Formats: sequence, structure tokens, C-alpha cells
Amino acid sequence: MTSDALYAYDAGLRAAHGAFCGVDEAGRGPLCGPVCCAAVILDPADPIEGVNDSKKLSESKREALYGEIARRAIAWHAVLIGPEVIDEINILQATMEGMRQAVAGLRPRPAFALIDGNRCPEQLGLPCESLIKGDATSASIAAASILAKVTRDRYMRELDAQYPQYQLARHKGYGTALHYEMLKKYGIAPFYRRSFLKKWLAQQAEAGSRSGAEIRTEIKPAAAPKAASAASSGHPGTDG
Repeated sequence: MTSDALYAYDAGLRAAHGAFCGVDEAGRGPLCGPVCCAAVILDPADPIEGVNDSKKLSESKREALYGEIARRAIAWHAVLIGPEVIDEINILQATMEGMRQAVAGLRPRPAFALIDGNRCPEQLGLPCESLIKGDATSASIAAASILAKVTRDRYMRELDAQYPQYQLARHKGYGTALHYEMLKKYGIAPFYRRSFLKKWLAQQAEAGSRSGAEIRTEIKPAAAPKAASAASSGHPGTDG
């Protein structure tokens, strides 16, 4: 769908509910790093050309649109939920918590929330509706997907600068062959999601017991927040 079609979908929803926010996440699947959730209220009088599902855009296009959305949206808020929380309450509940925080951080408050996926967070504090493949249907969810993706990718590049041996800037924490190769070579750092690596750790422990080798599981701590606001903004004159 084109940006015009995505904005047309939002216009119908806005007519029914009033001002609303789109909500999406990035980074549910990686082996390490935070999941990022973002919420955004777009300005219907200032449509942003090119807004689309972040997965359909190049990295350079996402970065350019991130700046446009941040500057021209009525309000937006992005939140990082770290691996400690993911391991403690599971990735689904960590994502739901991130979405709650992202919506709660919006100023002004929307009247309604449109959530990408098949479920809405409980206790969101306002009416909401989930939409499967919402990032390819709604301009607001598409914009939230771009904010979440770019925010998380920037964080992973910062982490890559601290731990270049893992080559995080290349795979962003996803379970690629290269990533597993680096894991085997350098071990698990504190910014990893242990709940995502139980099977791999068991396999490595079994292989290590046969060979007499020991698997490294800790190195210098990384600055991975449990739950931290990554960014927030609104039009000049609103609270950010």
C-alpha cells in the first residue's frame, strides 16, 4: 500500500475515535539487546510521504523518515525494555509493558490506540484495537514501526562500539550463522537474553563436557537498561 492508502485508513479510524496513536515494536526475535516499543500520534494535516512498514524500507530510508516523523508528529514516545526484564517476564509480556509505557509517555494523550499484531496490552488506560499487519495498513502504525526500528538499531550500534567482537551492527542481535559463531567464540555477555539461548547453552554444555572445554557465559557488563525511555517528542509548545 502507498502512504496515501495508509493515511486513508487512518482517516476512517480518526473519524470514528478522534485523535489516536499507532503502536508497534521492534526486536522481539533477537538473541540479545532490548525490545523497543513506540507510539506516535501523526498530524493528519501534515502527511509524511514515504511512511510504510519499516521492513519494506532500506536503512537509509528509515533513518530519513525517522527524522521527519520525530519533527512533524504531534507526539511520539519510544521505550527500550532490556534483556533482564525479557528473561524475567518473557518477551510477550515485556513487549506489552513496553507498549504501555510508550502510550503513557505521549503528550497530548490520544483518545484511542491502534496496536500492531493480534492483541492489545492490558491496562493500557484507553480504548484500543489490535490490527494484524497493521504496519502495512495504517500510517500511524507504520510510523511507530520506523521509530521503534531505528531507535533499537541505533542502540545496537552503540552496543557494537562497546563489544565489536560480536559484530552486532551487522546482525542487530538476530540469530544468524555469524552471530552464533561469535557467541561460540566469545561467550554470552550480560546483554544477552538467556531465555532465548537455553537450547543453545545446553548443546554447548553437552559438547563441552565431551571435549573438556568450558563455555564462557559472562564478560564485562554492558549498559543494557531494564526499562528506559529512549526518546520522546511533540510539536513545539507541547511537553516532550
